Amino acid sequence: MSTGRGEQVVVDTHFTTIHTLGKQDGNEGRRLRYMQKDGKFPVVFLKAPGDWSLFLMDIFTTLVEIRWRVMLLVFSLSYILSWLFFGLCYWLIAYVNGDTGDAENEPCVYNVRGFTGAFMFSMETQATIGYGFRGTSENCIVAVILVTVQAVFSCLLDTIVIGAVVAKMASARKRAQTVGFSSCAVVNLRDGALCLSWRLGDFRGNHILEGVARAQLVRYVKQPQGTIVMSFQDLDIQNRDVVLPTPATIIHKMEPGSPLYSLGHDDLLGDEFELVVSFTYPGDSTGMLHQTRTSYTPADIRWGQRFEDMLRPGKRHYKVDYALFNETTWVPVPPLSAEEHDREKCPVERSQSHGSLRPSVKRNGRAGQLNRDITEEVIHQTCF
Repeated sequence: MSTGRGEQVVVDTHFTTIHTLGKQDGNEGRRLRYMQKDGKFPVVFLKAPGDWSLFLMDIFTTLVEIRWRVMLLVFSLSYILSWLFFGLCYWLIAYVNGDTGDAENEPCVYNVRGFTGAFMFSMETQATIGYGFRGTSENCIVAVILVTVQAVFSCLLDTIVIGAVVAKMASARKRAQTVGFSSCAVVNLRDGALCLSWRLGDFRGNHILEGVARAQLVRYVKQPQGTIVMSFQDLDIQNRDVVLPTPATIIHKMEPGSPLYSLGHDDLLGDEFELVVSFTYPGDSTGMLHQTRTSYTPADIRWGQRFEDMLRPGKRHYKVDYALFNETTWVPVPPLSAEEHDREKCPVERSQSHGSLRPSVKRNGRAGQLNRDITEEVIHQTCF
């Protein structure tokens, strides 16, 4: 359905309202996400201070954070290059001592007459294989010193490289992929108040017993010079500490003081913000801290919907249907902001209690009734 050339109509079947969106040319008006759905940040550093030197200064963390294919390449090259380097040193010692040209000469390293033999001796020494065919003699103190240096270097190399591989295998990235947020957030009424909520679940069998949920609202403010300034506002969450044997619903009440208090249904399409949510928890097997995060744009927030119930009691177990993890259903919710909704509720509550409640006061030991006009004025000031 279209209303004209270059325009697209979006129909909201719940409130039967029509929003007309202008067609954008190219990438004009396209807004980058502050955080992607998988928790990664689309940020590229240009001319960072120190450049590569900062990564080399903290080489262990760099090895843990690089990709597995690069890690395996570094792992292999670190040993092969060290064997080649020390093998070259042993060959130079043999060459200077004359072991490569005269078979009758008393060698510095037994059975090393060329570079191939020197490389084999270097690998056997560093890997502590010890075939017993090659070995250093007492004729060259330089060869003995070089073997000692290589033995110490091999211990240091094993500590760094193998330690980085073990730390990378136990890192939080893989565990974080088994804890997920719902693909959308919903706005509905809870106990008469508008609330924004999203769902959190653990997909593994060995469940997380504790964790802390957090939410932050990120807004983009464009400056006249073309630059972007980002503002961050924390959202108050009910029951921030989460126990996750079963999926949990994280709730933010849109009340006075909330950045979303004045946001209505029609304001979602025109507003520019991003809801960044995270869940930090210790690993149940390793005890290491993990974090899962995602973000919701206004297009990911569904007004007037709630999540389908996933939990069902069984005879011996609670049954959780993860096929309904991202499923929502319509519920009656007024297309008003929380501020407007509170203003509409206040006169109703006032009219219900106006005839039945007459506040009384004591003055000089005598009880009396307050003036109705004064009471009404105080209630009016409180509501508005």
